[in-house]
Amino acid sequence: MKPAARTVYLIDDDDDVRDALTLLLRTMGFAVQPFASVQAFLERPNLWQDGCVVADIRMPGTSGLQLLERMASEAERMPIVIVTGHGDVAACRRAFKAGAVDFLTKPIDEQVLLEAIEAGFAQLDERSRVHAARAGREAQLAKLTQREREILDLIAEGLSTKEIARALAVSPRTVETHRANIAEKLGAGSVAEMVRIALEG
Repeated sequence: MKPAARTVYLIDDDDDVRDALTLLLRTMGFAVQPFASVQAFLERPNLWQDGCVVADIRMPGTSGLQLLERMASEAERMPIVIVTGHGDVAACRRAFKAGAVDFLTKPIDEQVLLEAIEAGFAQLDERSRVHAARAGREAQLAKLTQREREILDLIAEGLSTKEIARALAVSPRTVETHRANIAEKLGAGSVAEMVRIALEG
């Protein structure tokens, strides 16, 4: 089965540039959604669909740079490649400070554009990997009983079996039994791995 094409949101108020880049990106295998303004992009129906944004820096209304700075404060923001026909060092610095994937000058080199977009999708892939790993850890921790989670937290604080037993007023053997159950439920082969899951979960 052919994988779904990744979506590039292309924002440029120049009709000719937008049409040319749309055609180019589609020949590269991307699903392209072109917009003539940032406002049109923000009003798109599939608001939560991930993708990589390619935006012109200067446009009437909200500029690509303003969009970038607006999205910089959003934890789940999409990667943005800034393109411009009027590049300057100050704008370039401002774009990278706000988290731009790249800052490209028109006329755009096809290979450089492709590499920038691929770098943007690499950011999305890494974010998805981190989210999946976190969800996996949370699912593992959800298997623990309240007492097991309490003991795991004390293990993570560096307490020994005897110290945990004293803190909870139980026998060391009871603590060891819980530790074995915790290790099995978490799939942890060592105390260090148990602590890592506890701290990252």
